[in-house]
Amino acid sequence: MTTELHPEQITLYYREGSSDKVYQCAIEPSGNGFVVIFAYGRRGSTLQSGTKTTEPVDYATARKLFDKLVKEKTSKGYTPGQEGTPYQQTGNESRATGILPQLLNPIDEKQAALLLQNPEWWTQEKFDGKRTLIQKSGDTLLGINRKGLVVSLPQPIMDFAAKLGGEQWLMDGEAVGDTFIAFDLLEHACINLRKEPYNRRLKALYDLVTNNPAHPIYAAETAMGTTSKRAMLDRLKQQRREGVVFKRRTALYVPGRPNSGGDALKLKFTATVSCLVVSCKDHKRSVMIALHNEIGATVDVGAVTIPPNHKIPKIGTVVDVKYLYAYEGGSLYQPVYLGVREDISAKACTQRQLKYKAGADDEEDA
Repeated sequence: MTTELHPEQITLYYREGSSDKVYQCAIEPSGNGFVVIFAYGRRGSTLQSGTKTTEPVDYATARKLFDKLVKEKTSKGYTPGQEGTPYQQTGNESRATGILPQLLNPIDEKQAALLLQNPEWWTQEKFDGKRTLIQKSGDTLLGINRKGLVVSLPQPIMDFAAKLGGEQWLMDGEAVGDTFIAFDLLEHACINLRKEPYNRRLKALYDLVTNNPAHPIYAAETAMGTTSKRAMLDRLKQQRREGVVFKRRTALYVPGRPNSGGDALKLKFTATVSCLVVSCKDHKRSVMIALHNEIGATVDVGAVTIPPNHKIPKIGTVVDVKYLYAYEGGSLYQPVYLGVREDISAKACTQRQLKYKAGADDEEDA
């Protein structure tokens, strides 16, 4: 008699004080065997994912690994629950795709005021998530990060993408929790749209994706006239959102970041900088952070406290820090730790990112 083996999956959660975390573990069929995958992180954020099996194993081995992971988490206070979002594990994580996003240079309020009055420039919200592209080719779906590497995405996003549009498209946007906000369409029906002006790409995107925030994938709102652009900016400021993006309506899509300026720009209401962790303070939940100066040397920019719901990052890790402004020399005023950035290289942690205190030279370049 043959016993049919059914894959297992579980969602666990932990909530205490300011901690609100999710852990998911699953056994999935792969080839002639099974793999054990997991995803973890803060509830509502884009989860980190991985696998405990570098290649398929038999079910008994997979089940042993699965049970061990569940036991370890429950012993730490995690309990079973229905909340959380399963992640689709593609088996291609970290594979280079050669597909890179267009990156934006920052502007200040004075420059933004000019663009609000210029009908050639359109405006969208800048979302506080992870820059991501989604590629669909037949039945194959891939999430791609800003480095061009394959990453796993929340299952609701992938399920919705599988039913969206035709057989082939490539979409650029931002992953925020279990939602993907699309703001550009680079390919559709095997046609490269990068050389098309932005207004045509945007129309193609709106033809493919509805502007309905209730969906796991939806198109970002776009303001075009001066009145509507200014209203959007004022509304987002009042809501304390991340910022706004300005795009020239005739702009082509060019991967990477221009040395200065460009046809896609961003105004951030709060400054964020990617820093290197250079040391940890003994017996304290804080780390020293640094940036590279113009000759490549590291310059300390202060210390930042690590919240209880975050692990203390290791030395050499790239982390994001929110701050009010930087003093001359680079020290950050009122830094707030946001988390680890695995999609940004250490070389990108430069002083050029900084927004300086009013009156000082502004060298910001996120």
